[in-house]
Amino acid sequence: MRSLQSPFLYFRHLPLHSAILSFCFLFQWRISSPAIILSLKNHHRSHTYSSAPLFQSNGSSCQLFTGTWVRDDSYPMYQYSDCPFIEPEFNCQLYGRPDSGYLRYRWKPQNCDLPRFNGREFLEKLKGKSVMFVGDSLGKDQWESLICLLVSSVPSASTQMARGLPLSTFKFLDYGLTVSFYKAPYLVDIDAVQGKRVLKLEDLTNNAAMWKSADVLSFNTGHWWTHQGSEQGWDLIESGGTYYQDMDRLVAMERALRAWANWADSKVDRTRTQLFFLAISPTHYNPSDWSAGPTVVATKNCYGETAPISGMMYPGAYPEQMAVLDEVLRGMKSPPYLLDITLLSALRKDCHPSVYSGELSPGQRASPDRSADCSHWCVPGLPDTWNQLLYTAMFN
Repeated sequence: MRSLQSPFLYFRHLPLHSAILSFCFLFQWRISSPAIILSLKNHHRSHTYSSAPLFQSNGSSCQLFTGTWVRDDSYPMYQYSDCPFIEPEFNCQLYGRPDSGYLRYRWKPQNCDLPRFNGREFLEKLKGKSVMFVGDSLGKDQWESLICLLVSSVPSASTQMARGLPLSTFKFLDYGLTVSFYKAPYLVDIDAVQGKRVLKLEDLTNNAAMWKSADVLSFNTGHWWTHQGSEQGWDLIESGGTYYQDMDRLVAMERALRAWANWADSKVDRTRTQLFFLAISPTHYNPSDWSAGPTVVATKNCYGETAPISGMMYPGAYPEQMAVLDEVLRGMKSPPYLLDITLLSALRKDCHPSVYSGELSPGQRASPDRSADCSHWCVPGLPDTWNQLLYTAMFN
């Protein structure tokens, strides 16, 4: 397993010309919290990662997560009609998205080309194994993408799907491979106490019991920490033996992530289990984040966007949650491989379901300003690239 590296934090190890480019890229992000900035600076000084390249290509190091989106008409790698397992919330083409150009882009890292996903190789190398995604609906997005990439590679293979809560599984019977999704938006446990849902920031005993046997584990969290009112998944927070009606959400997220990190460091046998963490997936609800200059913005969110942002830089705000995640991972004894998809995903304002989701009514689709989904991603679409990167980290 290669060591954890992030394009936001490694530029001091690069040659001068690459360091200057990466430094400029880093400060294109507007970080809104001075406390987070200070924390990141302190940790950048006190922790050192290996400077080994993420990927070797033609003798040069390849920065997998820094690059550009380029048009490639050999994409997508499958059609939605080839994969009957896509849930309505992600199935943009089935639910009327009129354009398909957004599917014809591939991620081009600096100094190399990303290996094309090889589903047969994935299945052969993981015969008799289990892969599990753990987290929120962004993890489910990636899970369904991986299923589609694999099914389209072996269309005649015998498969079996079982959907449930919190665990859903997909089995490739000919290969003995199970690919699962375990819903745990906060990673830590939520227990029922006197009729209340209690989010236990330092406890993940119940959830983790379901993860421990997996051969490949990929985690994510983030979006649910900002949910308020009826959308939040808990009634009370428990931390250090004290109950809270609420607390600073970044503080709560950090405590939960540290509990997860302690579990991963002490309970995961890294000689048999590959461990990954998906970086924070960005949203596109504010066009001023990507609209340059004083131009008039025609829409209020991602609705109507049909092409990625050009270049290597995103002018919008760097997610505070990503700063928290990075700080926690830096403190681990044996950190996971960080799939640092935040920047490359931020450039894809065109890849969200918007109003082309099977979960919206005709009335909601007629009101994109209020109803557009600019958080999740179409399948096929951007999560296929996340899985290309996962495949590259696992096998190349």
